[in-house]
Amino acid sequence: MKVIMLAAGVGSRLGKGGRLPKALLEFGSQTLLERHIKILSAAGLESLVIGVGFEAERIADAVKKLHAENFVRLIGNPDYRKGSITTLWALKDAIPDNEPILLMDADVLYDPRLIGRLLTTPHANCFLLDRDVEEGEEPVKLCVRSEELIDFHRCPTAPCDYYGESVGFFRFSPEIMKKVMANTKRRLKAGEAELWYEEAIRDVLLSEPTGTFSFEDVTGLPWIEIDFPEDICRAEKEILPKLLV
Repeated sequence: MKVIMLAAGVGSRLGKGGRLPKALLEFGSQTLLERHIKILSAAGLESLVIGVGFEAERIADAVKKLHAENFVRLIGNPDYRKGSITTLWALKDAIPDNEPILLMDADVLYDPRLIGRLLTTPHANCFLLDRDVEEGEEPVKLCVRSEELIDFHRCPTAPCDYYGESVGFFRFSPEIMKKVMANTKRRLKAGEAELWYEEAIRDVLLSEPTGTFSFEDVTGLPWIEIDFPEDICRAEKEILPKLLV
């Protein structure tokens, strides 16, 4: 199983864009990058491919300092200042045709058990869903009706029984990942380079038969996506003390 991670963004909403990639933010004296490497390697995964852009040299230096060159491969996205969909496309040649993919955001502080759920799930195409979701347009929401996923969007409109927040970690079969990449290409050809990469995933979810995608409910496991200054404070005060590592 291959691990693909997106870490190219500027992180301007933190108020410190231009200084530090979010993957290099430190929590408990460890960067998010270091935590990713430790968690994924401890889970038995053999390599990690990261799409980089903003301050890519600093991430490369951090990989060297961690002596992780044999585990981590960096691929640059020259269009990183556009939407994250361009970073997903930059990783196209690193995505194999014949094995499952873990697709991950780099800006998440999380408990290792979240990765364990993706590795042990019986579902070939799996999202992680947290029912403790904040209101508003920022969280990417997974909509569930009759325990089936019916939508995946920041502002969903489809009637559903409930929705939860997507962690930003996914497991996809080779066949579904090919379709995600095909929709990524289609979106970019249409001039939609400012989109979030989740739009390409949503395209596939909405076009595939019900039951193609499922989810693991990770409500109660500690994690947080780092987008705003208040996320850093919450990560340090609420999430970090609950983590196993």
